[in-house]
Amino acid sequence: MEDVATPEGYRRNPELVLDFYNQRRRELSKEQIKENAAHSALAELEANFNGEFLLVTQNIDNLHEKAGSKNIIHMHGELLKARCPESNQVIPWQGDLIRGDMCSCCQPAAQLRPHIVWFGELPQRLDEIYYHLADADLFIAIGTSGTVYPAAGFVEQASRAGADSIEINLDASEVQSHFDLVQHGKATELVPQLVKSLLV
Repeated sequence: MEDVATPEGYRRNPELVLDFYNQRRRELSKEQIKENAAHSALAELEANFNGEFLLVTQNIDNLHEKAGSKNIIHMHGELLKARCPESNQVIPWQGDLIRGDMCSCCQPAAQLRPHIVWFGELPQRLDEIYYHLADADLFIAIGTSGTVYPAAGFVEQASRAGADSIEINLDASEVQSHFDLVQHGKATELVPQLVKSLLV
């Protein structure tokens, strides 16, 4: 992963890194890549929940958007966007990103890079995430190992604010002891059940 998921790897071999994400982008555009029942249930919760709803994801795909979710923070970036490394301006990007694809915001123009948070870089919109955690009543973590920080520490932040916390995971995460309720199983089964109970 050091070759394609670090700033150092990108500086060493930008073509390799660009090609890696171009392949991922092409995969994402295939017709068979679709949202699942968990994505759809979270979109339903957002649409019908009587209160504020924020979906924070470490995923870089657009499956939550395909399911209909609106209020989303992609803390590790988005595959279907490119970023200027100088101004940090982010633009939609559907096709391949190659050497010579330059920004239009700088003089001289800068080479656009994938809008992905690599190892050693700060996640996106952390201040906004912590602001919402400090005001949360309910915190749900789905499908996480609990090993990648700062996301693994979000449950502690929410709990300090008085939020109830639920973890849904195939197996025990590294931080499951911090949750009020832990459910083991497939997200595609457990998330729709949870959403149904929350909306009753």
